[in-house]
Amino acid sequence: MAAPRSLLLTGATLSAAALLLASLGGAFVAAPQPPAAATATARATAALSGAAALAAPTAAFAADAAEGGSVWIPALSAVGAGFAIGLAAIGSGVGQGIASGRCIDGISRQPEV
Repeated sequence: MAAPRSLLLTGATLSAAALLLASLGGAFVAAPQPPAAATATARATAALSGAAALAAPTAAFAADAAEGGSVWIPALSAVGAGFAIGLAAIGSGVGQGIASGRCIDGISRQPEV
């Protein structure tokens, strides 16, 4: 009774492997092709949207300053962004240092491995 069951399981495993290999052909993404040359309209649209994105905050701050507001908001926004970037850099450095230290601890406890 063991031989037919073994043959059946072997055949099922081989069939599943063949189906898996056949389905892998569609899993890979083709290599990227060079982009087509952009048209003049597409370039103009991209340039205008970029200019609008850069001008919108400036116009908002200018309107605020015209109403008697201050220029501290843009200045402190830049300082806050600098602090955020600095803290992110320090945090990732500390995290990598802790991970490296634990790795070295493990290696020092079992040097023969």
